[in-house]
Amino acid sequence: MTTATYPELRLTQHASGGGCACKVPPGELERVLGGLPTSTHPDLLVGMENGDDAAAVRIDGTRAVIATADFFTPVVDDPYDFGRIAATNALSDVYAMGGTPLVAVNLLAWPRDRIPFDVAAEVLRGGAAVCAEAGTVLGGGHSVDDPEPKYGQAVTGIADADRLLRNDAGRAGLPLTLTKPLGLGVLNNRHKATGERFEEAIAVMTTLNREASLAALAAGVRAATDVTGFGLLGHLYKLARASGVSAVVDSVAVPYVGGARASFAAGYVPGGSRRNLDWVRPHLRSDVADDELVLLADAQTSGGLLVVGEIPGHPVVGELVPAEEWTVRVR
Repeated sequence: MTTATYPELRLTQHASGGGCACKVPPGELERVLGGLPTSTHPDLLVGMENGDDAAAVRIDGTRAVIATADFFTPVVDDPYDFGRIAATNALSDVYAMGGTPLVAVNLLAWPRDRIPFDVAAEVLRGGAAVCAEAGTVLGGGHSVDDPEPKYGQAVTGIADADRLLRNDAGRAGLPLTLTKPLGLGVLNNRHKATGERFEEAIAVMTTLNREASLAALAAGVRAATDVTGFGLLGHLYKLARASGVSAVVDSVAVPYVGGARASFAAGYVPGGSRRNLDWVRPHLRSDVADDELVLLADAQTSGGLLVVGEIPGHPVVGELVPAEEWTVRVR
């Protein structure tokens, strides 16, 4: 099947949200997770205490298994591209912790009575293509009949137990590097509203974070996270809070995908981006306008890594500083 088989079909119109912007709002999620018991297993290296990208468990003296799952509703209408984006995003959780993804299984929810199931096959084909590029074995998976289409993967990887990239290991005095431009949420929102296709955004969302992860490890980085549904400000706030430091963002240094600012000015703003800013605002001091803050909080899908350290070829967008009254400062 090709995407031309159903020329009138627009996947984004079959979902109320889109991509990582459809995540549960961070404040609500933390309230729920805060009431759950935490594991005290001695081999659990990274659990859910700080909302890190995945779980990590030591399996012997030097090796750790990394486990994650990620899925969401369509951000683009093309089913093959949707599969590629969702798989790239799922693998990113392993790369964000300095690991190598070994095996993935599909997670598929599909409205069989409204969207032909061979369209779902195209989604799965896109996910398989990304796993092949990453050298990750794709096994089976699980599917359910669901009112809205959703796709992603559960991924298992492996890492050096003593060289994990964590969101609680940031230290004051180190720079912050961002490995992909922002603005994906804004452009995805415009695509859903108008059907316009943004090639640069698709290229960014389907670029593996593998090379960025390897570069971070080679540079001796110990702290990182990926930038997805909670936006740059949300994920940076979590990292700084978990590390016991504050963060400063140089707004003029932050890169954006082409067309993102113009689309924002035209009113294409995901609701999740505003919710992200509302969550961070009590812990934020800013010297810039609110519009700039919303862009910095824009809900990304398959975004880049935010690395505590310098990575050649990528912009430094701020730094960590000793803890002050505000956890995040934007200048």
